Amino acid sequence: MIKGVIFDMDGLMFDTERIWTTLWAPATEKLGLPTPCEEFVSGARGLAGENMLRHLRKFYPQCDPNVLLAAVRAEGKTALANGAPAKPGLFALLDYLEEKNIPRIVASSSSHETIERYLRISGADRYFTDTVCGDDASASKPDPAIFLVAAQHLGLPASDCLVLEDSFNGVRAGHASGAVTVMVPDLQQPTEEILSLCDACCKDLNEVLDRMRNGGKTPFPRKKNC
Repeated sequence: MIKGVIFDMDGLMFDTERIWTTLWAPATEKLGLPTPCEEFVSGARGLAGENMLRHLRKFYPQCDPNVLLAAVRAEGKTALANGAPAKPGLFALLDYLEEKNIPRIVASSSSHETIERYLRISGADRYFTDTVCGDDASASKPDPAIFLVAAQHLGLPASDCLVLEDSFNGVRAGHASGAVTVMVPDLQQPTEEILSLCDACCKDLNEVLDRMRNGGKTPFPRKKNC
């Protein structure tokens, strides 16, 4: 039985990933660096912390990765100053969880400031009493640390929580945490590996809601390999 829900944010709650994808080019241009290739842009999705820095070093060894990261974050601060559109079904799902008194928390690699700004602008802040960011965890996804911390904040074992994710590393982290893990694809469709790790793949949050509303005590049955 699901007793708490852990939400990723970028690409899951809000349509930010499409915007971030466009920001690497102006960031690299301002630093006098080559225009990023598709392999770089797609490979950066879902990365944070040391994993992101490693990715930046690989493609731009001539630049301090922290400088490049700061440049793209500056672009993002401007582009997303007014937040981003909510993903389909977000508020219907939040209303249902509130109605059923199922606690919820946001666990995102973004900063607390960014998380709280998106929640406030969208009006979703009233559904959450707590958030966890990358700085609160000992390692970034695919390490399960951020979801284990989020479950702890909910006062629940991770195995009693539902993790909702759109990224490959997020699914890997959710699976490793022991939580029921559901992928809601955004810009990347799941591979065979990812399908083997998540307990379900839903086309959007409306489908997540439908399964929670009509699926009884186990809307997302655990896979045998979980």
